Amino acid sequence: MSNITETLATLLETDGAMAAAVVDSGSGMLLGSAGTGIDLDAAAAGNTEVVRAKLKTMKALGLKDSIDDILITLTSQYHIIRPLASNPEVFIYLVLDKAKSNLALARINVKSADSSLGL
Repeated sequence: MSNITETLATLLETDGAMAAAVVDSGSGMLLGSAGTGIDLDAAAAGNTEVVRAKLKTMKALGLKDSIDDILITLTSQYHIIRPLASNPEVFIYLVLDKAKSNLALARINVKSADSSLGL
């Protein structure tokens, strides 16, 4: 669990980061969370459905590909969802304040977090 805790702490150092989590999409449960400003339990369950829906759509389209990340842009926030390359059943979730963040850098940081998690 310390690997998850360290990874989440590093993600929260990203400019504009508000909250971060690691989620098991099989169950929708949090494996770890950090930050404030959002109900991460509810977000984990809801974003599990987003990931499942995208995977189902990819299958229906016959796409033989994997998800790098999913970006949800709200009026005041960015939400980045990244299934782990090593274990696509688990995803990283990062919430950013849109006015204070650099989206490109945040995506790089989430990709780096993906490679640092040994799940």
